[in-house]
Amino acid sequence: MLLPALPPLPPSLLLLPLLLGQLWYWARYFRPFARRPAEAAATEPGPDDEPVSVVLCAHNELDNLRELVPLLLNQEYPAGFELILINDRSHDETELYAQQLAQYYPGRFRLVTVSHTPAGFSPKKYALTLGIKAARHERLLFTDADCRPTSPDWLRLMQRGFSAPLPHRGGARGGAGADMVIGFSGYAEQPGLLNQLIRYETLLTAAQYLGLAWAGRPYMGVGRNLAYTRATFNSTKGFASHIRRLSGDDDLLVQDAVAQKARVAVVADPPAQTVSEPADTWGAWWRQKRRHLSAGSRYRAADRRRLAIFMGSHLFFYLLTPLILALSFSTQNIISLAVLWLARTLLLFAAYVPLARRLGQPLPVAALPFLDFLYLVLYCAWGLSLWVRRPLQWK
Repeated sequence: MLLPALPPLPPSLLLLPLLLGQLWYWARYFRPFARRPAEAAATEPGPDDEPVSVVLCAHNELDNLRELVPLLLNQEYPAGFELILINDRSHDETELYAQQLAQYYPGRFRLVTVSHTPAGFSPKKYALTLGIKAARHERLLFTDADCRPTSPDWLRLMQRGFSAPLPHRGGARGGAGADMVIGFSGYAEQPGLLNQLIRYETLLTAAQYLGLAWAGRPYMGVGRNLAYTRATFNSTKGFASHIRRLSGDDDLLVQDAVAQKARVAVVADPPAQTVSEPADTWGAWWRQKRRHLSAGSRYRAADRRRLAIFMGSHLFFYLLTPLILALSFSTQNIISLAVLWLARTLLLFAAYVPLARRLGQPLPVAALPFLDFLYLVLYCAWGLSLWVRRPLQWK
């Protein structure tokens, strides 16, 4: 007796493995990070007995420095700290301003002047190397001139990360004692589509590098809020492996440090964050993101594979949809396609809304699907533009 023929499966089921891949990333990395235990408040007793060197590199950033430096010098930290300003070939009055600060804050504020960068070297990496060499303390905390700490306890909370319980693979908590602390740095909320897209991209990127670091698989950090020990920097021979690449003073250093078995902690609650003014034009943001993405080709193969699977599952979910509709416009196919898209939209909300709330980042919830689509279009455009290999510039 012949069995009746089964009806053909709708082509829309081609999207199911992609959706399951995105669900796995949410369950494995994003959800555990968003639901992690609250970090200890600055008012609670903590290990605050190690002095810190705060390192800041600036190129023609006088206006930003006038706002940032007082916020840094007024950080509340009992063990003491020094602020090292690296004046990287500035043509404004940064040098004069820094000299005045050195007189007002002797022992607390120090100036390192870079007048020339060796041919072929990344200017920022060369400047940072000189600043680290001048630092007196073992623990180093980095930010950028266009950043602002979100609280006077930023320094205290970030350095406590060196003593925080460490993640390990599997998401459980390991022992204490970190060599590197990865923080979060957001962008100020402003009106307009560009600002919404910048903040969405920042959240999406943070979900990846913070979520993976929390699960014991760190692969990058952001130089706007990053700390590590001098021993960690020396173990990687500084920026030697990528000193001639413009980008990578943060993420490629994390790559090298992890390869040297550095222990990485995550500190990301709102009082330990920094915030920056976002790019105000599409062109400025395009150049900024293109520079950042250019370092990705130097990531470890396992990290590139994980990121490719995550971004690829998003991208092909969009690309395959019109093809699936072209293959079959049947009622069954359309209904199953609608169900899959609804499930993905709900997953988008489930992944990013709790994370945005935990990080204290305002998020235009209703616009999430559109922002997600627009970002993936731009992500493809950035990737294609990097194949052109046009020169990248640091200011």
